[in-house]
Amino acid sequence: MSPFASLLAIPFPAIDPIALQIGPIAIRWYGLAYVAGLLLGWLYLKRLVSTPRLWRDEKPPFSPELADDLFIWVAIGVIVGGRLGHVLLYEPGYYLSNPLQILYVWQGGMAFHGGMLGTILAMYLFARRQGVPALSVMDTVSAAVPIGLFFGRIANFINAEVVGRETNVPWGIVFPGWGDMARHPAQLYEAALEGAALFLILRYLIYRHRALATPGLIGAAFLAGYGGFRIICEFFKYDEYRTIVSEGWLTTGMIYSIPMALFGLVAYLVLRPRTAS
Repeated sequence: MSPFASLLAIPFPAIDPIALQIGPIAIRWYGLAYVAGLLLGWLYLKRLVSTPRLWRDEKPPFSPELADDLFIWVAIGVIVGGRLGHVLLYEPGYYLSNPLQILYVWQGGMAFHGGMLGTILAMYLFARRQGVPALSVMDTVSAAVPIGLFFGRIANFINAEVVGRETNVPWGIVFPGWGDMARHPAQLYEAALEGAALFLILRYLIYRHRALATPGLIGAAFLAGYGGFRIICEFFKYDEYRTIVSEGWLTTGMIYSIPMALFGLVAYLVLRPRTAS
C-alpha cells in the first residue's frame, strides 16, 4: 500500500467506548450493542410465534409467553458460549496464562461459533424442559440470530477489533492500535452480509415460502447462509487468529465455517418441500 493511498484513507470515527457514565459505573457501547441485538431478536421471535399462518397447520410450536423464557436461555447460551468459544478456539494460550481475563467480557472477545454451540445447547434444554419441538425452537431462534449478529459486528467495529487486511480501497479505515495503514472495515462487511442480508433471506423464506412450516428448514438455511457469508468475509480479515494454519489463505474462521455451510446446505436440500409435478 502506497503512502499516498494511506493519506486518502478514512480516519476511524471518534467514538467514546463509554456510552454513559454514572459515578463508577460505565455503560459501554459494546455491551449496549449486544443487548440491542438480543432484545430486538427476542421481539422478532415473539412476532413469529404470534403469527399462526407461518406454521404447519397454523399451529406455532410454543406460545409467545414461552418466548420470554426462551430469551433468557438463549442470552445465557450466547454470552457463556461466545466467551468460552473465543477463549478455547482462538486464544487458549493467552487466557491460560491470564484466567481472570476470561471474565472481562466488556473488553471484547466473543466467538460466534462458541456462541452458536452454547445457544444450541440452551435451545435443546429449553425444548426438553417445555416439551416443545426442538427443531422448531431452533428455527425461530435462527430467524432472529442475524439481528444479533448485525449489532455484534457493529460492537466489534466500535471496539476496533476483528479488523481487516491492509487495503487501497477508498473506504479503507485507519483503526486505532493497528498502525497507520488503512484496512478493510471487515466488521461492517460482516454486519451487512451475516446480519442484514442473511436476515432478509430468511425472512423471505419465512413469509413467501412458509419455511417455518417445515421443521429444521430455516435452521439449515441459516447454517448455510452464515457459513457462506463468513467464508467470504474471512478473505478480508486480518489473519490474527491462525491457531491451526500458519500460512496460506485458509483461516481458522474458514475452517470452523466450511463444515457448517456444507451441513446446512445438505440439510436444506434434504428438508425442502418438493413441488408436485
